[in-house]
Amino acid sequence: MVLSGCSDKSSDGGGGGETDLSIQSVVQVDTAGKAVATTDSGSAADPAGDGKAKCAPVTLSMAGPLTGANSALGINIIMGVKLALDKHNKANPDCQVSVKEFDTEGKPQIATNVIPAIVADPSIVALIGPTFSGETKATGQILSEAGMPTLTASATNPALTGNGWKSFFRGLGNDDSQGPAVANYLTGDKGFKKICVVQDNTDYGVGLAKAFITAAGPAADASCGTSVKEGDKDFSAAVSKLSAAEPDAIFYAGYYAEAAPFVQQLRSGGVTAAFVSADGSNDPEFVRQAGSSSKDALLSCPCSPAPEKFAADYKALNGQAPGVYSVEGYDLTTILLKGIDSGKVTRADLVEFVRNYSGTGLARNYKWSETGELDNIQIWMYQVK
Repeated sequence: MVLSGCSDKSSDGGGGGETDLSIQSVVQVDTAGKAVATTDSGSAADPAGDGKAKCAPVTLSMAGPLTGANSALGINIIMGVKLALDKHNKANPDCQVSVKEFDTEGKPQIATNVIPAIVADPSIVALIGPTFSGETKATGQILSEAGMPTLTASATNPALTGNGWKSFFRGLGNDDSQGPAVANYLTGDKGFKKICVVQDNTDYGVGLAKAFITAAGPAADASCGTSVKEGDKDFSAAVSKLSAAEPDAIFYAGYYAEAAPFVQQLRSGGVTAAFVSADGSNDPEFVRQAGSSSKDALLSCPCSPAPEKFAADYKALNGQAPGVYSVEGYDLTTILLKGIDSGKVTRADLVEFVRNYSGTGLARNYKWSETGELDNIQIWMYQVK
């Protein structure tokens, strides 16, 4: 089953040659790796509401990488936020909501300087973000103590919701769901018997790899598992090890900035094993930078592909197609707008509104547990074609 793609085609091979490849959604699966029904986007909440909202000007914030090696992941989110705000503000002239953007480059050390500035700004009533798990881990307590509604569209490290934070809500599944879903899909549907796991050194990569290895069982061959570092560009040692191992598949737990040159070096080194990665690599930039080497790569994500109407509206406003987390950024902003339109315009009121919220978005139904995890989680599988 092939559904609408989540990205537009890449025309720059980034060293891999000209390519018309794109990331296309294949199937939505549960944690057992089995296909499940998709959400009907026609019943999704509309950020425009009824057009009758009245409020003094309200300000949201977004924090994540807007520059740097993995900036596309943050840009996808802020563009989703802006689409929801655009629809809302055009329909509700008496209730205008804006967003302040804060660039963390996805780095915890920068986020620890940025987040206090958000908390200290009395005009900001909620945050979409942080984007990455590491920066979220470093700043979550600050946000919780400030009572800031914190809705992340992308931070998937499972431990984040175990910190006792009172205002944190994860808008997609975590890696304890993504890891098993992908592992079971690869060993079941794909029939892979030997998988080498490669992880980077980020909180995201470490957590995802652990969940994957546990679920894959003996198929995850420890003898060929290896680690790389964020920022690495030379993967010759890993390529040599993987070439000798001759696995059926390689699962990479990390971000596209490293995944792209890694898969290029695998292919140029003669490694033909299936290349599999997750949401950190699931972005058009992976295809653009890896070029033809990205062909047939399998990419998972707890994020949803963009419905056709959303994709058209998103591109019309932002000048580019949506990518990973764009739909989640839009959905989470829509939820906050529903709260604001109902008169919830303080941080405390919005925390309670989100905590008690239950409704359908473009991506999924949103209802949270006390810890800030979604009640119902599925994972999408994509393929570069």
